[in-house]
Amino acid sequence: MTSPTPLRVRFCPSPTGNPHVGLVRTALFNWAFARHHGGTMVFRIEDTDAARDSEESYQALLDAMRWLGLTWDEGPEKGGPHAPYRQSQRMDIYADVAERLLAAGHAYRCYCTADELEARREAARKAGRPSGYEGTCRALTKAQIAAHEAEGRPSIVRFRMPDEPITFTDLVRGELTFTPENVPDYGIVRANGAPLYTLVNPVDDALMEITHVLRGEDLLSSTPRQIALYRALAEIGVGGGTVPAFGHLPYVLGEGTKKLSKRDPQSSLNLYRDRGFLPSGLLNYLALLGWSLAEDRDVFSLEEMVAAFDISAVNANPARFDLKKCEAINATHIREHLSTEEFAEACRPWLRAPYAPWKPEAYDPEAFAKLAPLAQTRVTVLSDITDNVDFLFLDEPVADEQSWAKAMKPGAGDVLASARANLGAVEDWTADALKAAVLAAGEEHGLKLGKAQAPVRVAVTGRTVGLPLFESLETLGRRRTLSRIDAALARLSG
Repeated sequence: MTSPTPLRVRFCPSPTGNPHVGLVRTALFNWAFARHHGGTMVFRIEDTDAARDSEESYQALLDAMRWLGLTWDEGPEKGGPHAPYRQSQRMDIYADVAERLLAAGHAYRCYCTADELEARREAARKAGRPSGYEGTCRALTKAQIAAHEAEGRPSIVRFRMPDEPITFTDLVRGELTFTPENVPDYGIVRANGAPLYTLVNPVDDALMEITHVLRGEDLLSSTPRQIALYRALAEIGVGGGTVPAFGHLPYVLGEGTKKLSKRDPQSSLNLYRDRGFLPSGLLNYLALLGWSLAEDRDVFSLEEMVAAFDISAVNANPARFDLKKCEAINATHIREHLSTEEFAEACRPWLRAPYAPWKPEAYDPEAFAKLAPLAQTRVTVLSDITDNVDFLFLDEPVADEQSWAKAMKPGAGDVLASARANLGAVEDWTADALKAAVLAAGEEHGLKLGKAQAPVRVAVTGRTVGLPLFESLETLGRRRTLSRIDAALARLSG
């Protein structure tokens, strides 16, 4: 793709609530598109809704982008030639543009009340007509306007849509046409003077010279309105006169056929951070919600995505969020994209409070380092590490009654007693020697190693599954291993 002007995209979330994965997918596609073409990524905050926006959510957005590694070229903390990048700090700009649109005849004041509008919509629905605004105030006379003003009727500002179809080529969906009856005049300024999203978004795009708009499919219906507004802005000298190219990304579906929403538990970005997803793993999966590097390849790096990203290759069909596949891709990133040292460092938050159930002084970094390479091949998310190594740092193994019942069936005590005797006689406390001792105990009772080691594992770690047993016992040490087996035998005999 070539562009006559430098490519500029924007990511412009509202600071309401916690960031969600659908929002992150939009940020990722804009970022990859800009980086692929050597363009500019503008990060803009749409915070004109004082009732819903919060400083906490604003900071969460910045923190999320930093954590994900989706760097921006202009925006908060970086500034740029079109600062400020928070809409709440640009209100004078919007007020001026609204007045200029009114003066040029591209907008007008609408005095219809909410009740009047609803009554007309209901009548239109019953008659089978489009239920949008009918243009009641489009051509009011000066006398009618004066009468409304004298009556004290509040007014909003509406944009005057052209009486002709609007056609554009969507970068994802191809050529689309919207007819006038389906795109009525719309509000751009509230009765209290506050600008609406329908005004501020295109105004900022025009002033910030945005060349491409990649956003969710849910905003597709607003595109013809914005195209008409871009053209009007060009006529009154706002911006450079370029109408951006649009690409509408497919819906992300959750359960059933419903669009994944902020209210869905699996949509919150915080969930993935708290569970210990790698940013690279999560972004890799989100890229697959509408795009792929190759038909036979699901795992790739961000660098590979940037090199290959083509907006025309995005699939317009809805994409379903599959948590298990997301986890599997993250596990692959942990195994293949981190060195052992990087993995150990990434695990650190889950090896201390509030995630770790052991006392801080009980943590032994050398013991963890011995088992980290084995853990790296088994965890799906970084938070899995806590349960995998807690036996090393707790005074006693976890009390998992389900695991105890599964492993300590009739006859398990005899196997465990034999294993205890053999382990107690081991002089060279190494994984190989410990394995041989338990294997011999199993053979005494006609059991293969898998069956023989089950009660040993539960006695020492508290769980039926975990890291390789004999490397775990070697790291735990002779005294603690035998002490835990003795405790288990005492419980069985009691």
